Amino acid sequence: MEFAVLAHDFEFDSWQRAQRDDVEQCLSRWVRPDAPAGLGESMRYAVLDGGKRLRPLLVLAAAEAVNGLREAALRAACAAELIHAYSLVHDDMPCMDNDVLRRGKPTVHVQFGEAQALLAGDALQALAFELLTPETDVPPAMQATLCRLLARAAGADGMAGGQAIDLASVGYMLTEDELRRMHRLKTGALLQGCVLLGAACADTTPAALTALQEYGAALGLAFQVVDDILDVIADSQTLGKTAGKDAASDKPTYVSLLGLERARAHAEALCSEAHAALKRSGLADTRALAALADAVVRRSH
Repeated sequence: MEFAVLAHDFEFDSWQRAQRDDVEQCLSRWVRPDAPAGLGESMRYAVLDGGKRLRPLLVLAAAEAVNGLREAALRAACAAELIHAYSLVHDDMPCMDNDVLRRGKPTVHVQFGEAQALLAGDALQALAFELLTPETDVPPAMQATLCRLLARAAGADGMAGGQAIDLASVGYMLTEDELRRMHRLKTGALLQGCVLLGAACADTTPAALTALQEYGAALGLAFQVVDDILDVIADSQTLGKTAGKDAASDKPTYVSLLGLERARAHAEALCSEAHAALKRSGLADTRALAALADAVVRRSH
């Protein structure tokens, strides 16, 4: 499953295929099947053979932009995907969003049972940080920075906090500021964190780091706006998950707040913000990051 984008002078399709191949090989190697009592099977089911791999691509694109250490970038890319996968496993469970379809196949708790799904998510989260702390290849100071960035993006001030707000907001009409805060945490924090993980694989100037933070913030919010749009206009087969779930669950979304056309315009404006941030970065080659911003806004699933 690839993002489609106009390549111009950058062979984005070739780039993303090569990066995704590397990520898939590493994930298959690092998420081992031999965890006890079938745990390895459920972990691999949650991670492999599905997903757009946007988060690893963002890590690797940012690392390339700053000429970062490739081994560190690959580990960070896979760690971010493991955090994302664990969050999906837990979010789909009956105590959260109670969904039965993910990436075009039954969710982990449907396939393996709730207890195994809970443990698979726990193990994937732990493995993410194990990947960031190898005995060799990545300098200790860089390891510490990567762990801090990923933990912050995933925790109470990031993804988990945003999910808590989401669950508490069912049936309520949020203001645009409240909705933006929820999505900047629930979805945006990890996407922005991926950009910062890539940037942390090298020494980066303060100006470039600030610009990448702004790029990540705009892209992260744009992703959620488009997600809200697709939940309304796409079908379950195209999405690979249950369409119309937000409206059925009475969740506040950008479409319910702004309407479809204003939500689309907002996504385009956020894409423009992301491009403007890249221009301010002073980095020599941000074509992969620019292409990813376009792909996020123009995706159909």
